[in-house]
Amino acid sequence: MKSSCITAVALAATLSASGAFADQITFAHGANPGNPRFVAAEEWGKIYAECTGGKTKVDVAPSATLGDDVELLTSAIGGVINVTANSQGAVSQVVPEVGLLGLPFLFKDLPAAWKVLDGPVGQMLDDRAQKHGLKILGFWDNGIRQVSTLKGTVKEPADLKGIKIRTPPDQMTIDIFTALGAAPAPLAFSELPTALQSGVFDAQENPLTNIYSSKIYQITKNITMTGHKYESTPVVAGLAWWNELDNAGQDCALKATAEAGKMQRDLSLEGDQTLRPKMEAEGVVFAEADHDAYVKATASVYDKYAKQYPEIVDMLKKAAGQ
Repeated sequence: MKSSCITAVALAATLSASGAFADQITFAHGANPGNPRFVAAEEWGKIYAECTGGKTKVDVAPSATLGDDVELLTSAIGGVINVTANSQGAVSQVVPEVGLLGLPFLFKDLPAAWKVLDGPVGQMLDDRAQKHGLKILGFWDNGIRQVSTLKGTVKEPADLKGIKIRTPPDQMTIDIFTALGAAPAPLAFSELPTALQSGVFDAQENPLTNIYSSKIYQITKNITMTGHKYESTPVVAGLAWWNELDNAGQDCALKATAEAGKMQRDLSLEGDQTLRPKMEAEGVVFAEADHDAYVKATASVYDKYAKQYPEIVDMLKKAAGQ
């Protein structure tokens, strides 16, 4: 009986302490210095630490030092890290519905995407994520994506026929480029520059901010403004850690995500507006894609996902104003 009482007291103490701020937490991501995600992650750490009254130190681990995006999600679920600013493609491997945000040509611009993510769609995706051990704290931005190539531009879908193009680990992106006649294959972003330089790939696709901050434009000097899909940067926490936080701790995590996210989104939007002339000044050739031809060529992607997720695809199209 005495042993049982001691155990009960110890358990009660553990539960009562679980809501207190931890001495240290880890926020990990895969972006390099100069990328809006890198800047915002540093800001997240400062805001969270200040919100806790200095009780918690945030160890921000950038540049995939603790693993690629898929590995970071596994670490968050397992409690090895606490929070990660991740990628849409990697998160969709755990929460498939998140991948639907990348339906081709779904959003007309970045503000339109943010409005949808900050509403019922974002809440629905968070509900789905919690069933898989993740809590979505918010959605940062990963831009509307463009194609950069080693040789020539790809103004028409036919120009992509047979092109070996790197994609993130995201089935939606693979489906889009398969529909366009290319030969897509996933690869971790950290390995992309070497793969392009060695000729493993002929092309890649990313928002201008990523193309610039990673210096990929110095390798692939032809950029076609395809605007083929949007990607978010889901900021996710391990659900077990999230559930251990008291209301004050949860509020701090949400506050840090929202405030740093506003900065990150602004930087992403600014990059879309200012980086093209910077790269053109360094010899990069830009071209505009035949938008209507690309939309027509990727219509089959909608057909596929409308069969799998009819209600969610309809919800997304209505929210996006289609």
